[in-house]
Amino acid sequence: MARTHRVVVLPGDGIGPEVTAEAVRLLEALGRAGSFGVELQSHAAGGHALDLCGEPMPESTRRACVSADAVLLGALGGPRWDHETGDRRCEAGLLALRRLLGVFANLRPVLVPRALTAVSPVQAAAGTDLVIVRELTGGIYFGEPRGLEPEANAPTACNTMRYSEREIRRIARVAFRLAGQRSGRVTSVDKANVLEVSQLWRKVVSSLHREEFSHLALDHLYVDNAAMQIVLDPARFDVVLTANLFGDILSDLAATLPGSLGMLPSASVGGTTGLFEPVHGSAPDIAGLGVANPAGAILSMAMMLDHLGEDLAAAAVRTGVQRALDSGVRTRDLGGSATTRQLADSILEHSLTLAADGVLP
Repeated sequence: MARTHRVVVLPGDGIGPEVTAEAVRLLEALGRAGSFGVELQSHAAGGHALDLCGEPMPESTRRACVSADAVLLGALGGPRWDHETGDRRCEAGLLALRRLLGVFANLRPVLVPRALTAVSPVQAAAGTDLVIVRELTGGIYFGEPRGLEPEANAPTACNTMRYSEREIRRIARVAFRLAGQRSGRVTSVDKANVLEVSQLWRKVVSSLHREEFSHLALDHLYVDNAAMQIVLDPARFDVVLTANLFGDILSDLAATLPGSLGMLPSASVGGTTGLFEPVHGSAPDIAGLGVANPAGAILSMAMMLDHLGEDLAAAAVRTGVQRALDSGVRTRDLGGSATTRQLADSILEHSLTLAADGVLP
């Protein structure tokens, strides 16, 4: 009997609906051509939900996400809603969703395809194939106490970077296990020369390595040095393990390596429902023009297929993206002139051919 996966789609704002629609189109085509079914529900989130419901992550959306097998997210927010504060901020809605789903591990692969080597602004980007494993539900984004303390003459603000040993061990275990499936190297990034929370981070990661993963390689870098090395020698990295704030910054830095944010996917896992979204934002300046790069959303959908156990379909999508780029079909962020639909059509054609063959290179 064919497997059926329940997927909630949150198209979001800006280019989110455009790129998500292409990912869903390919997902449905793969399901029809393969041995699995897809039950899709679409719900409002972000600025669109604010306009409709007065909050960025309505209760109906939260309920649907919790009961789904996976959530495919476009992009949330934009300048139109930047004036919102507190729980009405689009970012607050996304943070609340991550915590609700219990997705404590954010995986951000960064691969520089051979077709895009010339597009990269980083000379050393050729051969880059790394994954940033970012802790997602702790650290400074969630630590208490936090808040603004308005005073007449000298307002102050406070955020707290806090991690427990349990939180560090569980995210480190994700990184080590992933490295065991790849090249066997983990680089843990912290600021242990200054921050006590990073000193605990380094101690716990090192201890777990000795106890359970001594067959893998582990090294440590301070976050400022890690940022420099990602630019100077990105091919040295395999799996990069780091905390929430550092991972947010380093993954956006690493996103420049393929030449465009539009190429990069992400997966947030650890709970029963995975959350999958491209790294790029809502890009309202090009929304509705039909020129957005759909590859990040499509590759996020491929990570979702991995999560759902559809390994062949996921591999077909990833190789399909490579072959579409090799054929010269590129959106304008990659120096080409293809539309969103044209690049998506090329990826779909290659992916379906590969899935039908059942054998991937």
